[in-house]
Amino acid sequence: MQSAPHPEHPWLTGLNPAQRDAVQTLSGPLLVLSGAGTGKTRVLTSRLAELVATGTAKPWNILAVTFTNKAAREMKQRVSAMVGPMAEQVWLGTFHALAARMLRRHADLVGLRPDFTILDMDDQTRLIKQLMEAEDLDAKRWPARMLGGVIQRWKDRGLTPDKIGTAEAGDIANGRMRELYTAYQARLLALNAVDFGDLLLHMLTVLQSHPDVLAEYHGRITHIMVDEYQDTNVAQYLWLRLLTGADRNLCCVGDDDQSIYGWRGAEVGNILKFENDFPGAAIVRLEENYRSTGHILAAASGIIARNESRLGKTLYTAADAGEKLRVNGYWDGADEARAVSADIEAMQADGHELSQIAVLVRAGFQTREFEERFIAIGLPYRVVGTRFYERAEIRDALAYLRLIAQPADDLAFERIINTPKRGLGTASIQALHMQARASDKPLLAAAMDLAHSDELRPTARTALGGFCQNIGRWRDAVGSMHHTDLAKMVLDESGYTGMWMADKSPEAEGRLENLTELVNAMQDFDSLQGFLEHISLVMDGDRDNEDGEVTLMTLHAAKGLEFDTVFLPGWEEGIFPSQRTIDENGAIGLEEERRLAYVGITRARRHVQLSFAGSRRIHGQWQSAIPSRFVQELPPETVIEDMAQGLGGAVPFGRAAQAQLTGGAAFSGSGDMRGGYGPGWRRMAERQAANADSGFTPNRNKTEFANGERVFHQKFGMGNIIHIDGDKLEIAFDKAGHKKVVAGFVSKP
Repeated sequence: MQSAPHPEHPWLTGLNPAQRDAVQTLSGPLLVLSGAGTGKTRVLTSRLAELVATGTAKPWNILAVTFTNKAAREMKQRVSAMVGPMAEQVWLGTFHALAARMLRRHADLVGLRPDFTILDMDDQTRLIKQLMEAEDLDAKRWPARMLGGVIQRWKDRGLTPDKIGTAEAGDIANGRMRELYTAYQARLLALNAVDFGDLLLHMLTVLQSHPDVLAEYHGRITHIMVDEYQDTNVAQYLWLRLLTGADRNLCCVGDDDQSIYGWRGAEVGNILKFENDFPGAAIVRLEENYRSTGHILAAASGIIARNESRLGKTLYTAADAGEKLRVNGYWDGADEARAVSADIEAMQADGHELSQIAVLVRAGFQTREFEERFIAIGLPYRVVGTRFYERAEIRDALAYLRLIAQPADDLAFERIINTPKRGLGTASIQALHMQARASDKPLLAAAMDLAHSDELRPTARTALGGFCQNIGRWRDAVGSMHHTDLAKMVLDESGYTGMWMADKSPEAEGRLENLTELVNAMQDFDSLQGFLEHISLVMDGDRDNEDGEVTLMTLHAAKGLEFDTVFLPGWEEGIFPSQRTIDENGAIGLEEERRLAYVGITRARRHVQLSFAGSRRIHGQWQSAIPSRFVQELPPETVIEDMAQGLGGAVPFGRAAQAQLTGGAAFSGSGDMRGGYGPGWRRMAERQAANADSGFTPNRNKTEFANGERVFHQKFGMGNIIHIDGDKLEIAFDKAGHKKVVAGFVSKP
């Protein structure tokens, strides 16, 4: 399999033996298992340069596929610097870009013209809505965006309408999903249009149905290289298999341990079965890591080794062991955010660059507490993605609250008057604006006038009148109802929560979580007005920082990036691993969550700090939390369990010991577990026992407390109980004011 020796090229200098092997294996099938931080990009570009420089393949005979346009540009620039302008002739781009290029040449074979239009998501949704109206399908029960997601998933699997069986379609769209898919494809052809899924799907049809076209590509493409192979879906896999000629010159580079996009169609099985697909294939493992310290790699390896579906590799480094990972426990999410912020400030004072520090969370809603804290202390930060208070669903919810607080807020009115849809069309909105200008009144007042006139159609008049009545009723409730309860009522009665509950798209669940987190945030303020003023200041924050910013992002968004220091908060059961992922996908979902933990840890070069909280406010209720099973999977020799910053060494474990973990046997390697908990739990119990005389013992008997009783809280100090609700206490603290706390964190003085 090894090619004949070639003259040494400059890009070979400094390669380790495995990297050199991957670069110089130029013929036949090759799988490069590239672990995190092992120099994958250098190997890819060097191999491409080697193919061209040695004459093994002409540039125009090479197909190089990436997942992002950025990666394609970077690869072309690097290769051009190595071999000159010849690199411009390589077929290099994303799956969709390359497939679109091919489809323009063969559009007529699938009933299209070469000048076809590529529709975006909004266009697709509108088209599906039109078809649903023709089929008299209930848009509330079957949201168009959700049905579009079903079609996209079928296309990702390479399924045309004729390949959809009755079992596959199920009862989606009242059992008419296959017919809707057929009608959708027919409509696209009539419009001379495609969606992104069609680019590959149509080319699969062309290559499978026209042997002459396939033979043409086999003659033109002699070598194929693919980056991030672990993230390919079925359609991409089939496309690559078809384009690979008899010489089997296919090089796939990827890492099965970093396959974290199963939720969007990626099939980790594609990389796992490479050897079966290509018997005799060369397998090169890149295991020398150039990014992280020894302890970081050992910790990540300890976690990922629990996965059964993997090809296996062990990362190592020539660098020193470095610092051990820190595992910290805190009282609650707010305490966690304060402590992480303080640690970052201390690091900044010691000369660490903020741009080299990242906070990586499992779910988007977790960014809120950190954003609030960073703003409060003036710590510069950036959110990869959208900031919490800038997300569409949060802006919508705030618009409702703003209009209730200030009826003259026309911008808020305009945002929500037809969100969710109330049957108010363009003509009704125009009439509303005309009335506002003519009467010199705010839009809400103008809407009240129109609702009692005959200017609008009866349906529009009824909808507008109902909206105005609701606003008035909610305004009347401001003085008598707690603002968090009011917010819940507004979101429910307006239909806004129901709109997202009915939406079956992948992002809908996250939007609902964000709305819940918004209500949680309101509990820290005395009034609705106080909260809205705070939000105004938050959204007006200065973002121009010359000294760099802390990066705040999800674990999924962090893939491919690296930082000196990484904070990994929220490592608790239910949050990470995600309970939803486990419920929906079982053991497969758990393994993907574990790969996500591996990705998070390996983003760090020098420092990693993991943390969990003893309690979380979830859906507006305080709940005891227990550390993630991934915490106990960390090799003990790689971590320092440090509770001094948060819970005095005892409380989170004491609280956790009370919790019942459903399905405790699901913990890997549980042969020696006691009561459903593994070695990590025994270490926690030992620490709790060792700190039994610490002066604070979590209360375990809620009946010991009475209204009016004087009590002590480790964080908030002394106070008097004013209300008892099960194990939840409302306490008027001497200095901290009114707080709702968990009984287990309260003691008698």
